[in-house]
Parts: sequence; C-alpha cells; structure tokens
Amino acid sequence: MIRGIIGALVGREIDRRDGSGGLKGAAIGLVASRVLSRMGPLGLALGGAYVAKKAYDRRRDTRRNTTI
Repeated sequence: MIRGIIGALVGREIDRRDGSGGLKGAAIGLVASRVLSRMGPLGLALGGAYVAKKAYDRRRDTRRNTTI
C-alpha cells in the first residue's frame, strides 16, 4: 500500500514539471513504484524523501508568494 502511495506521489511530482496530461505521470509513477520497491526499504525512503523535498520547496515558494 505504501508503495502505491509513494509511486502516485512521485508520478504527480514528475508530471507537474512539464504540465502535460496525467496519463504520463501515472505511467511514470507506476514504473517508479516498481523500481523503488525493488530497492527495498532504501528505495521507499528515497522516494518518500523526494516527495517530501518537493512539498517543502512548494510550501516555501508559496510563503514567499513566488510560484514556478
């Protein structure tokens, strides 16, 4: 279950960079979740850290009233 959640969040973050449709993000999230789960606990920690860093940066930018 955690693998699916982290995969979806990673896919969403990657898809936000180019701003195109959601199907590409879903596919990347699926692949990312498989790769991260094959790496074991370290992979899940890396995926979670990536999503947390992106969320932190977005919050910091919102507080400064600048968006990318």
